[in-house]
Amino acid sequence: MSQLQDKVALVTGSARGIGRAIAEELAREGATVIIHDILADAAKETAEEFRKQGWKATAIASNVAVAEDVEATIARVLAEHERIDILVNNAGVTRDNLLMRMKEEDWDLVLTVNLKGAFLMTKAVTRPMMKQKYGRIVNMASVVGVMGNAGQANYSASKAGLIGFTKSMAKELAARGVTVNAIAPGYIETEMTAKLPTAAREVFLQQTPLGRPGKPEDVARAVAWLASDNAEFITGQVLHVDGGMVM
Repeated sequence: MSQLQDKVALVTGSARGIGRAIAEELAREGATVIIHDILADAAKETAEEFRKQGWKATAIASNVAVAEDVEATIARVLAEHERIDILVNNAGVTRDNLLMRMKEEDWDLVLTVNLKGAFLMTKAVTRPMMKQKYGRIVNMASVVGVMGNAGQANYSASKAGLIGFTKSMAKELAARGVTVNAIAPGYIETEMTAKLPTAAREVFLQQTPLGRPGKPEDVARAVAWLASDNAEFITGQVLHVDGGMVM
């Protein structure tokens, strides 16, 4: 039997990129997956492609940064599936710039989507997970939330905040059988990193002892493991999937 058979999983920002890879891995392991994204058409297309593979998937389009959207999303999941076992807070945005040039709205947007979004989604699933005395919450942090990065003060702050949030929620929910962990990816090959200048990519590779960028599947497998019962005694941890960039 697959390790996530009969589990219901919601992955935010999963229409494409790392989020999609995570959703695919969870589906492959037997979970019913909710493809959640602000991009309605892309979410629908991804869910359709999953179903063609024989996986159980539905699409929900909403904004993680809007409380009413989040509440409606979780209400729909519970109405359709009667439970929610796994939440992966993956949705995120970047608006990179040196702090002296950073616009206030770019700071606010990144913190709102990356950190407030995870707060709203986690808050919405807390009661049903506590009631069923089971839950797996995985937050997508980043190595820059640990070591910082020039030109990413807003993004680094949001991911550092997410790490603190993860540890606090792990302590709040542990007694009810709910684990909360974070993944901190390093340099991963995605559409976003493909747009980086060659020099910037070379710097990241020089900082990675394994000497290569990671793949979305590397992150996805780590998430699936934390979401499984194989990791039932692990909570409040930050798992670095970064080729050794942060040691």
